[in-house]
Amino acid sequence: MWSAVAQTLDTLDTMTSHQNTQTMKPATAAKKLGVYLEATPAEFREGVVTRAELNALQTDPPAWLRDLRRDGPHPRPVVAAKLGVSIAGLHRGGVAEPLTTEQIEALKQERPEWLERERAVQADVRKEAARVKELHAERAQRAEGAERD
Repeated sequence: MWSAVAQTLDTLDTMTSHQNTQTMKPATAAKKLGVYLEATPAEFREGVVTRAELNALQTDPPAWLRDLRRDGPHPRPVVAAKLGVSIAGLHRGGVAEPLTTEQIEALKQERPEWLERERAVQADVRKEAARVKELHAERAQRAEGAERD
């Protein structure tokens, strides 16, 4: 019986000693890097990205990644963040395509009505989130005080 246990342990040990390389689809890697997939080089779009490669891209980005992050085109979450609105707000404003940094700056200068409205909505959402967070903190503090009594 002990030999069977020892053999099982040896098998488990050899199984865990050589780790599988974690990979992801290019779309996932692009999302993690905050870039628009279609604007990345073909070799990036057509391959798979390992966790080590993603870490290397994040810590020491190549020129193409630095250029994309600086100039765009940017994916919706980045456009929304740069404009100070939600992704739904972009949609309501009629922005369906990725925008370049230049286009985003032009929108900021033009200050169209939809952008001002969506920024106000986003400001209200942030205020409400802060209020709810504060309320939860107060309740937790009261509950903690009641437990001590």
